[in-house]
Amino acid sequence: MNIPEEIWKLGVERQEARQGRDFALADRLRDQLADLGWEIFDQAGSFELRERLKYTVVENLRAITSIIEPCEVAIAMIIHGFEEDAVATVKSIRQFTSVPIVLLSLGDVGSLVDVIDANTAVLKVDEECGWGPAANALLQNIPCQFLIIMDPSTRFLGDAITPVLDQLKESTFSGVGWKGGLINIDDEWRSVDDKGPGEVDVLFSYFFAVDRQAAIEVGGFNPRALYYRNADIEFSLRMRHARGLLLQMDLPLMQDRHHGYHDVDSDFRDVQSKKNYDRVLERFRGKNAILSPRR
Repeated sequence: MNIPEEIWKLGVERQEARQGRDFALADRLRDQLADLGWEIFDQAGSFELRERLKYTVVENLRAITSIIEPCEVAIAMIIHGFEEDAVATVKSIRQFTSVPIVLLSLGDVGSLVDVIDANTAVLKVDEECGWGPAANALLQNIPCQFLIIMDPSTRFLGDAITPVLDQLKESTFSGVGWKGGLINIDDEWRSVDDKGPGEVDVLFSYFFAVDRQAAIEVGGFNPRALYYRNADIEFSLRMRHARGLLLQMDLPLMQDRHHGYHDVDSDFRDVQSKKNYDRVLERFRGKNAILSPRR
């Protein structure tokens, strides 16, 4: 590793301070190195310098603690490959808002490091895990009043935050999103019809803003959902079952190629999507009273 000369000199100064038992100076030099993005490790008669990671690595989801400082609203994305999608989405968001963004990486971080800044955090989980547990970890550990869970393929074309917050703050709706629809009763709950803006039965996680406490109280997403598809339908119906209303809005958003659907193993996608929807049918089919008014 090429260590800048100024960094190496600070390491040498710190080693000399320790050898001279000037531990106060040694601590100050260690902190100075940390501020410059370096960690120092003492060894017998020497030391090692390592560049600090710009992102946080945890062994598993249980090891995650509060990710960012408390705030009113934050955006969360789950990244499992196709990091460039998330990079493009973050750049589109930053044209219109500085709200905190948390990127939860379930694989290589790759180019995600390019968008890390004071308001954009990257968290890498080493243990393999599913989409549902990952989404719940974000719900539990991002201390905000409102959380927007969105897909890396969704791009901002304008300010999509303000109109959503305006609706959520009125406390009529527990969830507000961009795409959604009404459960099709005529085919025994086996499909969802997009009826456009208005109150809906389900919202999709292309862009799904929730009152975080309300989402936690209904149990969040099903931890058995290894794949995202239809997991958001089950979550939506959990919210409606708890008398939470959902609103679909026209928002300045667009969807680029959805790699998370089109470019993953089709057998895995289809099997896991079916498992998720089978749970929807098993738990909710026939409970028409929880649905929004037909239109």
